[in-house]
Amino acid sequence: MRVVVIGASGHIGTYLVPRLVEAGHDVVAVSRGKREPYSPHGAWQRVTTITADRDAEDADGTFGRRIVELEGDIVIDLICFEEDSARHIAEALHGRVRQFLHCGTVWTHGPSAQVPTTEDRPKAPLGDYGKKKAAIEAYLMERAHRDGFPVTIIHPGHITGPGWVPVNPAGNVNPAVFQALADGEELALPNFGMETVQHVHADDVARIFMDAMANPSVAVGESFHSVATSALTLRGYAEAVAGWFGREARLTYLPWEQWKATVSEFDAQVTLDHISYSPHCSMEKAERLLGHRPRYTPLEAISEAVNWLARTGAITV
Repeated sequence: MRVVVIGASGHIGTYLVPRLVEAGHDVVAVSRGKREPYSPHGAWQRVTTITADRDAEDADGTFGRRIVELEGDIVIDLICFEEDSARHIAEALHGRVRQFLHCGTVWTHGPSAQVPTTEDRPKAPLGDYGKKKAAIEAYLMERAHRDGFPVTIIHPGHITGPGWVPVNPAGNVNPAVFQALADGEELALPNFGMETVQHVHADDVARIFMDAMANPSVAVGESFHSVATSALTLRGYAEAVAGWFGREARLTYLPWEQWKATVSEFDAQVTLDHISYSPHCSMEKAERLLGHRPRYTPLEAISEAVNWLARTGAITV
């Protein structure tokens, strides 16, 4: 089939586009053209590349028409963050595609209550990002059930892989946390270090998109999590990372108000966002309906990213 991927050069697209090409699809990659995929792959030589400024074209009402003119059988939207943008593209593509796949986020759920969280749990996101993505999901699902718009939504957790800094054991993305653990230095964690994070390798996210495409009869009109099958406590995560470097984690714990004073305002906000949600989502639905099971455990996925940090000198061993 002809598959149009919007936001093709990012975390997920880096793995998804080569998988699509290798499966025999005719792929059109749409992006701003401002960066290369995180990992090189020969499959990109067989991809049609389109450069587009989505924000500008959404503003003047032309982005949906541009995507329609690419004549995709399937459209995969990896970078939709505003409900108006979702409405624009859904209205343009209605009746013109076999399947429309949208990338959501587990942050649509809000804080974990009963774990593991399933896709049908009530949604109460905390921040602006989660609220906007929840509104997009609500709109797209309403279109699916009312008008038959063939949408499938994939909700990733903390996407990780070589090429960027993963969410670390302190709940932010400062590589200095990994450096401290590599050096055997003392590391302070907020509260008792028992909040959770739930990573997923970017290639596992790409795989679930492929599995949803391969099973449209059960995927259309549904949403699916894309996370590793288990979550990590901050404490357990830190202990594992220290062990990779032959160290024993030297951890201390501080109440939140004290802990946030030990880091930058930015790091504190990122940590608060992550630990306020403390995700632990279920992958049962994806396995039952799509036959999908992640290949990476959370620590296996994170280790690839940390090894990349070490190879590139972002952390020193």
